[in-house]
Amino acid sequence: EDEELYNEMVKYGRRNIALLTIAPTGTTSLMTQTTSGIEPVFMPYYKRRRKVNPNDKNVTVSFTDKVGDSWEEFIVFHHKFLTWMEVNGYNPDEVKSYSDEQVQELVKKSPYFGATSNDVDWVSKVRMQGMIQKWVDHSISVTVNLPENVTEEVVAKVYQTAWESGCKGCTVYREGSREGVLISNKKEKVEENENFPNKRPQVLECDVIRFKNNHEDWVAFVGLYENRPYEVFTGLTEDDVLPIPKAVTKGKIIKIKDENGSRYDFQYVDKYGYTNTIGGLSHMFNKEFWNYAKLISGVLRNGMPIPDVVNLVSSLRLDSETINTWKAGVERALRKYIPDGTKAKTGKKCTECGSESLVYQEGCLHCKNCGHSKCG
Repeated sequence: EDEELYNEMVKYGRRNIALLTIAPTGTTSLMTQTTSGIEPVFMPYYKRRRKVNPNDKNVTVSFTDKVGDSWEEFIVFHHKFLTWMEVNGYNPDEVKSYSDEQVQELVKKSPYFGATSNDVDWVSKVRMQGMIQKWVDHSISVTVNLPENVTEEVVAKVYQTAWESGCKGCTVYREGSREGVLISNKKEKVEENENFPNKRPQVLECDVIRFKNNHEDWVAFVGLYENRPYEVFTGLTEDDVLPIPKAVTKGKIIKIKDENGSRYDFQYVDKYGYTNTIGGLSHMFNKEFWNYAKLISGVLRNGMPIPDVVNLVSSLRLDSETINTWKAGVERALRKYIPDGTKAKTGKKCTECGSESLVYQEGCLHCKNCGHSKCG
C-alpha cells in the first residue's frame, strides 16, 4: 500500500468513493478498435441476429424464435482478426462467403486459435483477476465464458475461487443460457417444432374435437404433422352442413387443387369401414372464423410451442361476442396437445390460493400447491 497516500486520506478525508476503476475492456476495445489487453478475445468471429420482417424484399430468415419473430443471421469478424486477414492477404469480403468449416480452418492459422475466452483456463483467469483486484477500488468487469456443457461443479469452483481471490464481483456466462442476438458460429440443436415442412403436405392426419360453447355444439379439426398440431379449423356444428357421425374422432384433411383454386376436404372411415369424404371443408365455416383460423394455423406451422399459441389466442382482444366464443373453442382444442407437467405462463396465479405453481394436466391448469384445477 501507499503509506503516504493513506496518511493524506486520514488527514484530509476522501472526496471520491474510489480512485481506480477498469472499464469493460472487451466492450471498450470493440468501440475503440484496439486490443483488449489481458482480456482474451471472446471469439475471432461469431454470428449476430437482427430482427427482420419476413415479408420484406431481399430478406433471409435464418431463425424463428419461440414467439414467432423472424431473425436474420450474419457473420461478424473481430476487428483485429480482420487486420490479421488483411496483413496475410485474405479478402474479408470473400471470407464472409466461406462455409463454417473454411472459416474455422482460417482461424487455425491465426494467433487467435486456442487463445479465446473459451480456451483459457477459467479458474486461472479468476485468480489473475483477484491479483489485479488488489490494486483496483471498484470491481473488475470480467466475464468468464463457459461452454454449454459445463458442469455445476466447475461453475461453483469459479465462484469460490473468485471469493477466495478477493474479487469484488464475478460474472459467468454459459453458452446458450440466454437467447440473444450474439451466438457462437456453430450448428444449433434444432428445436422440436422446427421440423415442420416448408410446404404443407397434401394429406394430414386429423383429430376431430367436439365441445360446447354457450350451449352450442362446436367442432374443431386439428391437422397433425407427426402427431403435433399443424393447423386448426373450428366452428359451429350444423347437421345439414357438417353431417359427421359423433363417433368419428379422427380422419384426414386433404388439400385439393383444381381450376377453381384450393380447398380442404375432410375424409373419415365410418363404423362400417367405408371411406367418406366431405368436400370443401374450408367453405363450410363462417369466413371470419376461417380467416382467424388461417392466422392461428400460420403460427402453428412456424413452430411456436403450443402453450405459447394458447397464450397468444387467449390474449386476443376481440369486439364480437361470437368471435370471443370461437377464441375459447380454439384454446380448448389446442390445450389437449400441451404435454402434462408443462408449466403455465409466468405470472399466472391460482384463483384459489394465489400460487404460481400451475402446470397443465390433460389440457387443464392444475395447481400443485392446493390441488385446484380449472378447464375451459
